[in-house]
Order: sequence, then C-alpha cells, then structure tokens
Amino acid sequence: MLRINVVTIFPEFFTGPLGLSILSRAKNAGAVEYHVVDLRDYTHDKHRTVDDAPYGGGAGMVMKPDPFFEAVDALGSTPPIVLLSARGRHFRQADAARFAAGDSLTLLCGHYKDVDQRVADHLATEELSLGDFVLTGGEPAALVLLDATVRLLPGAMSDLESARTDSFYDAAGISAPSYTRPPVYRGHVVPDVLLSGDHRRIADWRRDEGARRTRERGNNKES
Repeated sequence: MLRINVVTIFPEFFTGPLGLSILSRAKNAGAVEYHVVDLRDYTHDKHRTVDDAPYGGGAGMVMKPDPFFEAVDALGSTPPIVLLSARGRHFRQADAARFAAGDSLTLLCGHYKDVDQRVADHLATEELSLGDFVLTGGEPAALVLLDATVRLLPGAMSDLESARTDSFYDAAGISAPSYTRPPVYRGHVVPDVLLSGDHRRIADWRRDEGARRTRERGNNKES
C-alpha cells in the first residue's frame, strides 16, 4: 500500500477530489491511504502563524520552516518528500511511476510569496514543478502529482491496460488519438483504418500516428 501525506494550510482543498473516481476507488481497493494534515496544527502561537516577512525586505510573505519540519517529523515521513515549487524540475510520467512503486510519498504545499529555502535544502528530498508558471499555492500541483501517481496503482483503474497505452507511459511518446461512435459526425469522419477490423493495420497506424505527433510536439517546442 502507498501512503500519501499532504501538508497544506488548506486541507479542505483535497476533500472533494480524494472522494471521487479513481482516487477514491484506489483507496477502497486498499492500494493507497491518504493523510492530509493542516500545517497550522504545527504552530505554537494563538494566531497559528505559518508565514513571516522575508529577511532582507521585499514584497510578500515567506512560509516559516519550523511548521514544515515538525509536520514531517510527526508524520514519520520517509523519502520521497516533495516540495511543490516553481524552482523545481518539471514533473514527468517517470516520476509518477517511481512514486507508485514506492511505499510512501509526502507532498509539501507552499503558499504566499515563497517557502523558507531551508525546507527545500534540508527537509524535502526533491522539488518538482508542473511547468514554467506560478500557481497561487502548491495544492493544485500536489493534486496533479497525486492523481498521476495513484492511477497507476493496482485496483485504481478497472483496466490497467488503459494506463499502459497512455501518452508518456514507460518513457513512450504521445499516444495516437482515439475515436468512438458515431463514425461520421457533422461531416467529420473516423479514419478508415480504425473501422477496418484489421488489428495489425490498426496497431501500425497507432504506432505511426503516435510517433508523428511526438515528432511534431518536439518541433513545436524548439520553435
């Protein structure tokens, strides 16, 4: 079983998503357990303060290190301990597969202007980002990591083969596009090969189409 810990000042952000669809199914199947903790429970003043002004001055507030360290200590977290950060490297499918193969995953959600760098340097074992943009907080990014990981667990999906044919699975590129009924809609048609019943031709088309779209995506990144 994979134990996922989420440290956040907004635990209610996760209440709905964790009770729906694949995330809920994986929990009910015994493949994962979720522990969402309120960072403010690890403060020691009457205002439950988790942030302070930055040393050196400047705009915005910085999240204090001590609540994060104490929360992780209380959880007994073992690596990977991930800080969601715009400074982090980009999250990849390979990371989701690595997390899904483990026993524990802890996600640290920042907020406000920044998180004290000592959390990144001496508590988190890695920093991950969804891309070159900034979110209001780490919660949406944490939910994305969590979702991408949990869907790979046994019992999460009714058909695990569906995950194995996704884009980027097992270091593969983009998957071929999918079509379903009707075969013609508003003049737009399904490729003939998919209606042929010839499984070898269909497999070849999917392989070639996926490779073509992967190349196009790479070219678009370079332009």
